[in-house]
Amino acid sequence: MAKGRELKGRIKSTENTRKITRTMEMVATSKMKRAQDRVVAARPYARALGDVIASLYNPDLAESFPLLRRPAQERTAAVVLLTSNRGLAGAFNANLLKEARTLLASLEAQGVQVRLHVVGRKGIGYFKYVGRALEKERTDITDRPTAADAAGLVDGLMGEFAAGSLDAVYVVYAKFNSALSTPPTAERILPVAPPASGAAPKDYLLYPSAGEILSDLLPAYVRNAAYRALVETVAAEQSARRTAMKNATDNAGEMLNTLRRTYNRARQAHITQEIAEIVGGAAALQG
Repeated sequence: MAKGRELKGRIKSTENTRKITRTMEMVATSKMKRAQDRVVAARPYARALGDVIASLYNPDLAESFPLLRRPAQERTAAVVLLTSNRGLAGAFNANLLKEARTLLASLEAQGVQVRLHVVGRKGIGYFKYVGRALEKERTDITDRPTAADAAGLVDGLMGEFAAGSLDAVYVVYAKFNSALSTPPTAERILPVAPPASGAAPKDYLLYPSAGEILSDLLPAYVRNAAYRALVETVAAEQSARRTAMKNATDNAGEMLNTLRRTYNRARQAHITQEIAEIVGGAAALQG
């Protein structure tokens, strides 16, 4: 019963695969919950920071701060692409790469010289495969990004922007709206665009001055934008991995049902054949 033994082997292999995908689904669910908590915790600070900058901003002050400089024409831009170090997350990385390619094509069509910075092995591997030169690559940022990681990504870019060697900085990341909605997003973080404050204007007592406060808040605002992009991308990655592993587990279950039915039919056919041979042999002896 060679076919039956082969089917039993496939059933065992599929059962083992289902155990692995179910475990990975549970791990991704746990990591997603922690990452989602970090996303939620980062938003109030970002909102408050944006409200203060919106309240302090005015065109006269803007001329004094390099991070608010708006060049007449973009000639050189940096694009920071955030991807994951690992796969098994469905179309998560493919969607981010598509968004990045669209942004690169749009900028280069306008004559902008683009410097590409990529975080994550998946993005690095893709652009090396297509032969695209990378300005910088990083694989050391884990699924628990820190403020130091964000500063490491953008501090050098802020210095280049302030010096005038860059005219814009974009970040391509996965925006975490919910576990079911994580669209790839391209966002310009430099020059700083004063956010529209949803709160009523507040009468601040400023010390030492609005200018000195802005000089500290503007870099913090850019670093926070990078940090939020990192934590939202991690949450989106774990959400995508959970969904992919759940689908894989469900598919393995359906495959097991099919294989077991096929095995039972093959076994029954083999037993029927043996009975028929015994009956036939007995009849031949009697005849």
